[in-house]
Order: sequence, then structure tokens, then C-alpha cells
Amino acid sequence: MESMIPVPADEELDAAQSALLDLQRENQILRDRLDSLLELAHRNQSIMARHQSFDLKIISANSFRELITNIFSALAITSELDVVSLVLFDKFGDLQHMLSDLKIDLQEFPHLIFLRHEVELSQPQSALRKPQLGLYQSLAYGSYFSTFSKKPASIAIIPMHRQGRLIGCLNLGSFKADRFQPNMATDFIERLGSIIAICLENVINNERLTYIGLTDPLTNVSNRRYVEQRMLEEIARARRQRYSIACMYLDIDFFKQINDRYGHQGGDDVLKEVASRIKAELRLSDTLGRFGGEEFVVVLVNTNLHDAITVAERIRKSIADSEFVLSESGSCQATISIGLTTIDGNTNYEDAPSVARDLVLRADRALYQAKNAGRNQVRCF
Repeated sequence: MESMIPVPADEELDAAQSALLDLQRENQILRDRLDSLLELAHRNQSIMARHQSFDLKIISANSFRELITNIFSALAITSELDVVSLVLFDKFGDLQHMLSDLKIDLQEFPHLIFLRHEVELSQPQSALRKPQLGLYQSLAYGSYFSTFSKKPASIAIIPMHRQGRLIGCLNLGSFKADRFQPNMATDFIERLGSIIAICLENVINNERLTYIGLTDPLTNVSNRRYVEQRMLEEIARARRQRYSIACMYLDIDFFKQINDRYGHQGGDDVLKEVASRIKAELRLSDTLGRFGGEEFVVVLVNTNLHDAITVAERIRKSIADSEFVLSESGSCQATISIGLTTIDGNTNYEDAPSVARDLVLRADRALYQAKNAGRNQVRCF
């Protein structure tokens, strides 16, 4: 008798095929999930690498300009932000004054906002203790983003503290309304704010050390060392771009008599005010320094002889036309003599130190002529 091989019924075959299909679908779902997790891991790794690179950039920044540039450019790219601004508190304007003297043009950074006090932000002090995330509201956050014509849809305001003091706020914005939400964790952005606050403190302290080393302590203008350094730089730049440089040598007339009559404090008052009046007539790109005693030197960049004479005359008049108020003994009059010389692209061909020495020497000779001719005047050589 032949053995019989059982043949599965149609229902059993359909069930087996269905189970196989279910298993294949589950495997596909698992593979999709794994791919999604791997993609997320790669994306997070990429984000982490970008942020680590950004951290290294700002930590290694050696100057205020370098740090601020990285904050506004690199941070926006790293964190995929549409707007970034930075508020710094400068109660007496000392920081801005120092940066200006160090030839850091703050107009390069339109989204760097200096305020005297935190009340100007129209926010309660309690709101500036922790990061604020959410939708942009012009009444609450307009001060943080005042420099942007297109306002963000959602924002993150990150207060920056050092030594228990609020030094400013880092302000991030996105045109996407759901980018920053109030219920988001703030650990990461708090860490970001702390790192930037430390870096700001470090570079500002470094700039202060530089400023102190290159500044005359009495008049708060540059000292001789800085002027000589700047002159070499400007001579080299003028040679490349083929423009003229003017050099002024200025000396307060009869300064010894001022000291003898009003004392050394009176003389110091005049020196400080003379420096202030000279500086008021100059551009940010120009350089003013005290060369010693009652002598000052000015370097005017990209300036021909005619324009240099105009500036020199403005300086002379600003000093001669208004009396000097003294801190201890009333007031006094003072005048200044100015020697002036220029060098243009056709004559700026020797080595920079030789050109610099020649400029100062010729300006000094012109000053000697002004003194001999009766003082309180401008002479050219």
C-alpha cells in the first residue's frame, strides 16, 4: 500500500504566507527605525562636532574683534540661526571708549548693542536670571533685536553673568515660530552663554592690558610707543593703496608758564583738555599720541596737504578760542603751535622705519618754524 503525503489545505497555506508577510513588514519597520536612529545619531554627531568647533573658535579668540566676529558669523551657521545679537552693559561708556582708542570700529558690528543699564531692556530683573524662550513679542523683546529690520518669530534670550554680575545678553532668533519654545530644556544654551561670558571677560581684560601698555595715563590718549607702531603700519598700508599720509607735531605754547602760574595740577588739567580737543577733531582712523611733556603727534591717514591744513587749523582754533577750566584755580588761556608734513604714494618708497623717522623729523622742523614765527599757528615743511 502506497504511503500518503499530507497536502496543506488552502487555509493553512494562506496563513503561512500571511505570517511571512507580517514578519517581513516587522523587519522592514525595524530596519526603518534603525536607519532613522542611525541618521539621528549621525546628525547629532555632526551638530556636536560643529558646536565643538565653535567652542574652540571662541575660546581661542585673542582679540575682541575676533571673538565678536565669531559670535555673529560662526554661531549663526553652527546653530542654524536667522538672527543673533549681543547686548553688553557699559555703564560709563569706558569699554566703548577703550575699543575706539584701540582702533576697533564698532560700526563693523551693527548687532552689537551697548547699553548703560539693564533697565533699558524693559524687562524685570527676575527675567534676566534665566534664559527666556518663546515667541517674539515686540514690547518685551524689541530692545534685544532693535538692529534687525525683519524680526524673528521665536527667540532665546540668554543672560550672561560673571562674578555674580550681569554683563550682557546673548540673543538668538529664528524665523520659525516653533524653533524656541518655553518648555524646551535650557541646559545647552545656558552652557553656551557661560562660555561666551567667560571668553568676553578674557578678551576684554586682554584688550585692557594692551590699552594700558599703549596709553598715556594722564591724558588717556596713545603713548609714543603706540604712535610709532601705528605709523609703521599706516606707512605700509599707504604704500600698498597709494594714498597720502599727514603727520602733525603739536606743542602747547608757554607751557612752563602755565605750570609756574597754576601749579602742576593746572598744567595737568590743560594737558588733558588739549588732548581731548585734539581728539575731537580727528577721525577714528587717525592716531593721536602724547610724545612727552607738552608735545603731541597726530597721524592722518589718506589725507592730502590741503585737508591736513584744514584739520590742523580746526585743532589750533579749538584750543585758542575757549579758555581752560582748571580743577583748583579758576581758568586760563592756552594756545598750540603745529608743524605739519605729508608723504604721498610717489615718495613713500623707502623702508617704513626710515619714512616714519623722516615724517616726524620734518613735522618737528615745521613746528620749530611755527614757534619762531610767533606761536599759535600752523606751519608746513
